[in-house]
Amino acid sequence: MQRTEQAGRAGGEGEGPLAAVTDLTRNLGAFTAADEEKQRGVRQMKAIATGALVLAAVVYVLAEWAQSRGAGAWAGYVAAAAEAGMVGALADWFAVTALFKRPMGLPIPHTAIIRTKKDQLGRSLGDFVGDNFLSEDVVRGRLRSVGIGTRLGAWLAQPENADRVTAELATAVRGALAVLRDSDVQAVVGEAITRRADAQEIAPGLGSLLERVVDDGGHRRVVDLVCAQVHDWLVEHRESVMEAVEGGAPGWTPRFVDHRIGDRVYRELLRFVTEMRDMPAHPARGAVDRFLGDFASDLRSDPQTRERVERLKSEVLAREEVQELIASAWASVRAMIVSAAEDEQSELRMRVRASLLSLGARLASDGRLQHKVDDWIEGAATHVVTTYRAEITSLITETVASWDADQTSRKIEANIGRDLQFIRINGTVVGALAGLAIHTLTHAIGG
Repeated sequence: MQRTEQAGRAGGEGEGPLAAVTDLTRNLGAFTAADEEKQRGVRQMKAIATGALVLAAVVYVLAEWAQSRGAGAWAGYVAAAAEAGMVGALADWFAVTALFKRPMGLPIPHTAIIRTKKDQLGRSLGDFVGDNFLSEDVVRGRLRSVGIGTRLGAWLAQPENADRVTAELATAVRGALAVLRDSDVQAVVGEAITRRADAQEIAPGLGSLLERVVDDGGHRRVVDLVCAQVHDWLVEHRESVMEAVEGGAPGWTPRFVDHRIGDRVYRELLRFVTEMRDMPAHPARGAVDRFLGDFASDLRSDPQTRERVERLKSEVLAREEVQELIASAWASVRAMIVSAAEDEQSELRMRVRASLLSLGARLASDGRLQHKVDDWIEGAATHVVTTYRAEITSLITETVASWDADQTSRKIEANIGRDLQFIRINGTVVGALAGLAIHTLTHAIGG
């Protein structure tokens, strides 16, 4: 129950990404098939270590029996060595066993250390990692010794690596565009364009632009085009002009009079347009120049003109056709990017590849650029470490706290227990040698 409450507290305190990672790591305490295989190796080494203890006990009994039967002095030496070997084996058995459980089930203080001190060990491990691995000096020193800028430059300078990065970037772009919904992007783009246009007055800019165009004479080609198109239209639609003039005449005038007036108007209109088309110095062209110049000045300085332009701008932006145009523009851009990302020979991918190769060559040879890249990476890494060190260490602490104590003890024993059994074997051997040395020294001194 206590472990369940601790696990609940550990999951409840870390909402969000940290809690999700903690949930994923809760199963680290589970006993896996690989752990079972390691546990079999532990049992084999336990049997060997226990066999060494039994062997020492058998040798001790036989040596004592031989000594009681009047055997030579050698029996005492063997008995002393075996006795000390048993003591060493028992002491190390107790020490190793006390790490994982209570020896013989007795409630001896400071035993079953991993089970009873699991949470404390987790906190100590988190503090150790935070102090020794997640400190700013350690991270900066390690990154500086690696020389990421130089290595990255040399790696990117290789064409096959640049091709690989280009392909990965293309895949990432396609994936990102596939995840994004067109309706969401279109709404965001449309809102951004509309908000930016509403926030900025366009009349002064249009006035300055129109003034430069008029000063450079750039509008004259537009006037030439309009005059030519109007002339051609009049030539092809004489009847339409005549009908329009005759249709606007009073009903009481004779039809032949209306026809003659229409013909006169048509010929005068055609003559005017023809002269305007063919005469660069035509008075009407000068009037157009003056009108555009005055309009440019009004756009920049006349409050009423500027206000009318702003109203017109808002009305145009609010029209459904304009919003549909923005939406279709995003669809076209998206299709173009996807197509370019999929085509290995597209201009986009070729330029990205060339840029990567150029960046790699510069990084490999430019010390200042290498230093900038190293500083940027060090700064980013230290920012992450110093900002999220508490979350990282708490991940370790909470994960260990969420583990089942018995399962954790078994898992740790399965992974390091085999090596710990060598302590028992070494304790038996060292104890026997120590006992033999002490017995020999005692007899030599008392000798």
